[in-house]
Amino acid sequence: MVEQSEPSWEEPRLPPGQYIPRGRPVIHYGRVPRFRPETWQLHVMGATASGEQHRFTWPEFSALPRTTVMADFHCVTKFSIMGNEWGGISTATLMALAPPAPGVKHVMIWGEYGYSANVRMGDFDRAQTMFALELDEKPIALERGFPVRMIVPHLYAWKSVKWVRAVEYLLEDRRGFWEERGYHNIADPWREQRYSYQEEAGEGPP
Repeated sequence: MVEQSEPSWEEPRLPPGQYIPRGRPVIHYGRVPRFRPETWQLHVMGATASGEQHRFTWPEFSALPRTTVMADFHCVTKFSIMGNEWGGISTATLMALAPPAPGVKHVMIWGEYGYSANVRMGDFDRAQTMFALELDEKPIALERGFPVRMIVPHLYAWKSVKWVRAVEYLLEDRRGFWEERGYHNIADPWREQRYSYQEEAGEGPP
């Protein structure tokens, strides 16, 4: 069944410091990977409820129930792309099949080439957070994260990892790729949490 999640049009939609560009800019780190459906797998690892690692092949993962989310997209470089329709698999669906252990408070999302981003469980387990396979009813373009992109629309877009290959449940928080290089651990665009020097007590790992 497809569910539609609409944004609240009564609230301001553009976070402070952001602007709306012409078109849809594309920014990514490293080269665009090649998709090999015969060998592609999504791993769910770390502190799982069973203590074991879960693996989903591309036919298994792509056959999971789909949902759609209408959400804006806010890049830390200050552009925002409004009104994107993402189609894919909710994090709730994945967690039902590969549940986290009690006490998991954080999640590390892993992409190709060892890229990663950490999010709080409250951000991961949220209605609009999803593993997107489509953008505006078409498969996501290669440079935008095909075949699977994490979408965490209420946070800055570096948390929305491209080319997702693994989910790691964490009992303790740990910084991801850009977080280790000076970006804010939480990344709330409404609070302009862009850089680690802005972090307050408790907003990052010890």
